[in-house]
Amino acid sequence: MAFFKAGSQTFHYSDRTVGTGPTLVLANSLGTDFRIWDPLLPKLKGIGRIVRYDKRGHGLTDVSEPPYSIQDLSADLKIITDHAGLDRFLLGGVSIGGMIAQDYAARHPEQVDALVCMDTAPKIGEAALWQDRIDAIATNGLESIADGVMERWFSAAFRKNNPAATAGWRNLLARTTQDGYLGCCAAIRDADLTEATLSLKVPTLVLCGAEDGATPPALVKAMADAMKNASYVEVPEAGHIPSLEQPDFLADAMISFFKANGFV
Repeated sequence: MAFFKAGSQTFHYSDRTVGTGPTLVLANSLGTDFRIWDPLLPKLKGIGRIVRYDKRGHGLTDVSEPPYSIQDLSADLKIITDHAGLDRFLLGGVSIGGMIAQDYAARHPEQVDALVCMDTAPKIGEAALWQDRIDAIATNGLESIADGVMERWFSAAFRKNNPAATAGWRNLLARTTQDGYLGCCAAIRDADLTEATLSLKVPTLVLCGAEDGATPPALVKAMADAMKNASYVEVPEAGHIPSLEQPDFLADAMISFFKANGFV
């Protein structure tokens, strides 16, 4: 883990070199930090360097006053990749991290060799749904939605068989800064990346947990079907964050995709 300042903002990131293959950059989901990738990293055989980071208001990165836009969050990612000295890389993201990845690939196509979009879409939910969530959290705090979020993040079997892990990830959500969470909710509320995402030509792997209650498989598959150069894989026995439930399956799918496109 490491920190750097850009202007008045402090960013928290991880930059790990594990081999001689390509660099993979990963963007995490709403209400989490870059630790959600921990189970996946040892399984990514052929990847040489892995860069992860906490988006604004999450983990140990500074919070700023909400609301945010996806473009704001994509610009933060550009600050990260510039600081890391990255010219070209593979880019993956889950949930809002997947939206950030879509926007980044559209704005900086010369940098992104391949895209992995997990449990995401160009547009997630209706604006009214997100505004209702923003209003509820502003009134009652993040703790008030935590149990419902766990039902969307994780499959029923995972919650039953891993109560301590479920409680730990619930803690992470509940302890996220409220401004950071609400700012990102506003970013999702206001985002419709459909035109830019469907114009992408970069090879793209789209994945979704079969039991995802936040971005259902039908929504995520529709994104893959509409894109120019995308394939879809459903992750069995997983909810919204497959890296925590099915890291072996996810790693195999990602490495197979990278191999098929000549990157590893």
